[in-house]
Amino acid sequence: MFQTLKNAWKIADLKKKLLFTLLIVILYRLGAQIPVPYINAELLENSASYFVGIFEYMNWLSGSALSQATLFALSVSPYITASIIVQLLCVAIPALERLSKEGEAGKKKITAITRYVTVGLALVTSFGYMKLLDSGMGSGQSFLVEGAGVFAKIVIVACYCAGASLIMWLAEKINEFGIGNGISMILFANIIAGAPTLVTSLWGMIVGAKHLAVGIILGVVSLAITLAVVVFIVLVNDSERRIPIQYAKKVVGRKMYGGANTNLPLKVNMSGVMPIIFASSIVSIPATIGAFFPNVKWLKWLTDYLSYDSWVYIVLYLILIVAFAYFYILISFNPVETANNIQNNGGAIRGVRPGKPTVEFITKILNRITLIGALFLCIVAGLPMIINAVFQGQFTGLAFGGNSLLIVIGVALETFRDLEAQITLRNYKGFLD
Repeated sequence: MFQTLKNAWKIADLKKKLLFTLLIVILYRLGAQIPVPYINAELLENSASYFVGIFEYMNWLSGSALSQATLFALSVSPYITASIIVQLLCVAIPALERLSKEGEAGKKKITAITRYVTVGLALVTSFGYMKLLDSGMGSGQSFLVEGAGVFAKIVIVACYCAGASLIMWLAEKINEFGIGNGISMILFANIIAGAPTLVTSLWGMIVGAKHLAVGIILGVVSLAITLAVVVFIVLVNDSERRIPIQYAKKVVGRKMYGGANTNLPLKVNMSGVMPIIFASSIVSIPATIGAFFPNVKWLKWLTDYLSYDSWVYIVLYLILIVAFAYFYILISFNPVETANNIQNNGGAIRGVRPGKPTVEFITKILNRITLIGALFLCIVAGLPMIINAVFQGQFTGLAFGGNSLLIVIGVALETFRDLEAQITLRNYKGFLD
């Protein structure tokens, strides 16, 4: 890993990309500390107790910007939700599906539609968050400055909407000029920013034990479990199913080509951390809407019913992880195109006829390993939440620990894999050298 960074740093182009990504992450973290006008900062300092349930989860995703009501309080949630909606519509609406297949021009139009949807969702979410701050998170004491009128509320909504739009722009700039996926890198930065809090919680658990020996044992066990989970995540992320492919020999002029044996590698966790990110955004929408309007009884019931430590929330969350794992594979991997490329290059899977049988064979293998990858995501992300629900919220930090490790390790592995690919591309001499 460190050798990869060292090699990338020696290449001027990759060095610029690394510095650009780091610059964007720093700018994002600075934006997460910028206060919004007409917000009473003194009252917000003591408002951590109000950010429970779904807001505790959203605050974790935003790197504590939500509880501080800063410019980037909405984090990447509007952008992620808009991306999911547009991708689903591309599958459901033929016109958008044709547009997505028109190459670079179609991709730009889809990106523009995603931006408009993001701004619309950010506007609605900003209004709801402003109403929530005005109600004091249900405490009856407004977190807005005294005498804040209509103009002040418009400014607050505009600031949060602008912050969400700026986050979208920063993420797209990472995709265009940096290293890795923009959304994933911003979430990575948020989770790393919350690492000191997790360490403090672990230390408090050790010191707060009735006996020091018990606290030390709990700390050692926690670290051992964390290390085991890290190793498990790395092993599964690097696992792949290799389909053997044999290429026929052919004579061109006086030389014979082909006849080589290779394989088609299919990664077990091909979708990475995206199903986790998508599922967490979608499943939190109903409870978020309900929390934004605390005076509506049925919405308040929905908020309590879909709290992150409720069984309904956990079941929906795990189902959505499996669904988005398959959905991500559906839009990112085409078995028909892969089978055609193998056939056009004179290759065939051993024991499988070219054409439709090859497509069916690849699809069957892909469905099996996608299920394994989805179950892996469910175990790492869902098991801590189940433990927290069984013990009735006594392990809140543990509930977020699985998601945190999965996102951090997944983003790190994907980023270094991208770096290695670009290093190989730039160091490949070719046949002219």
